[in-house]
Amino acid sequence: MIDENWLSDVIFTTVEIKADLTKVGTGAGGDFQTGALSTAINTAETNELVVKTWLAKARDRHSTLIFCVDLSHVTDLTARFRTSGIDAQYVTGDTPPKIRSARIDAFRNGDFPVLLNCGVFTEGTDIPNIDCVLLARPTKSRNLLVQMIGRGMRLHKDKQNCHIIDMVSALSTGVVSTPTLFGLDPGEIVDQADTKSLTKLKEKKLSDKQREEEASELRKKTVAKKLPGTVSFTEYDSVHDLIADTSADQYIRNISQNVWVAVGDGKYVLSGNTGNYLVIEPSGDVEGHFVAKYHWKLPADKIVNSPWGRARVIAEGDSFDHVVHAADTYAMDAFQHFYISKHQAWRKGRASQAQVDFLNKFRPKEDALKPEDVSKGKAGDMITRLKHGMKSRYDKAGVKERTEQRKRARAETMEQRLQGQVRVGPLEQGSTLKEELLE
Repeated sequence: MIDENWLSDVIFTTVEIKADLTKVGTGAGGDFQTGALSTAINTAETNELVVKTWLAKARDRHSTLIFCVDLSHVTDLTARFRTSGIDAQYVTGDTPPKIRSARIDAFRNGDFPVLLNCGVFTEGTDIPNIDCVLLARPTKSRNLLVQMIGRGMRLHKDKQNCHIIDMVSALSTGVVSTPTLFGLDPGEIVDQADTKSLTKLKEKKLSDKQREEEASELRKKTVAKKLPGTVSFTEYDSVHDLIADTSADQYIRNISQNVWVAVGDGKYVLSGNTGNYLVIEPSGDVEGHFVAKYHWKLPADKIVNSPWGRARVIAEGDSFDHVVHAADTYAMDAFQHFYISKHQAWRKGRASQAQVDFLNKFRPKEDALKPEDVSKGKAGDMITRLKHGMKSRYDKAGVKERTEQRKRARAETMEQRLQGQVRVGPLEQGSTLKEELLE
């Protein structure tokens, strides 16, 4: 109807308020209980935000209709507008008919810019000059939402569109807002978005969600089995090759701007210069589930048994990308950007002597590193791998692999003997034929 010029075009702005509606009950009609809703909404802080929003977004509008919760909300919010020098008036169901008609006629004639109401103009009202509708009351009713918005969609020669300003409470369960009319999340924040842009936003959200679901399914099938960073230790000839190899870091660094380091077992570590660090790893309970934790050192006077406080869970979920982004957001406050950003110029400089000395503690003398052999950033990554147990994991993996090889060899020997194809050869040192057969 907008496209065919039966109704006025509209633009939408949503503004988040801090009111917590989780404790507001539901009335018989399925909407919020009026008294409890008024208590939550009609506060000095929220009313101040409503007025500031109108001044910032709708001051140039000629006729703004505002929907409030109840009589107390209408009178308090009207007073707040007048305190700011705005000629605002109100009508309610209790307003005497003659006064109500006079105020509505004056508003229709453009004598004052703001008219507040509660429960008067939800339907059957013809005030075509309304060029702004401000929704100062949250609702669970889609029908009520449409009716309130509809008051500003009459055609009028002096307006190009109607600006719908929706004060959205993101903390409420079940609340509907203008974005929900387009299939968007009720907490979606938009600014002067028209119907076409909201429709496009919905299509983009759906497309992004579909891609994310497809990617999530793919990760569950592949990444969960072998998350990039879950290196096969036995593929390396030495632990030094493993520690120096940065290929496992690239997967997460394509997602993040920070220098996450793969330390084996699907774990990634991000650390600053304080000793505290973040870890992202697969959850041990659910396949395809990831968790990010912050490990922090206790103050010296608080240390009892361990220097570490209890690790804080920062984020968790089935989307590896989302967990990484949540951990990165936390890292912005936990660490200095200088030490964790992968784009810092210092990472390309040659390693410090202190870094090389630390690495050489774990290397044979004939294979010792010199500062010019490795960059400062790569040396830091190698040190992170060492500090977080990659060498011990490599050693354990080697023992396990050698044990598995022995088991396979013995099983093969037994099978050959059972088939009468015994080949005589040297036994493993320290074992006997009887021991081999028993094993």
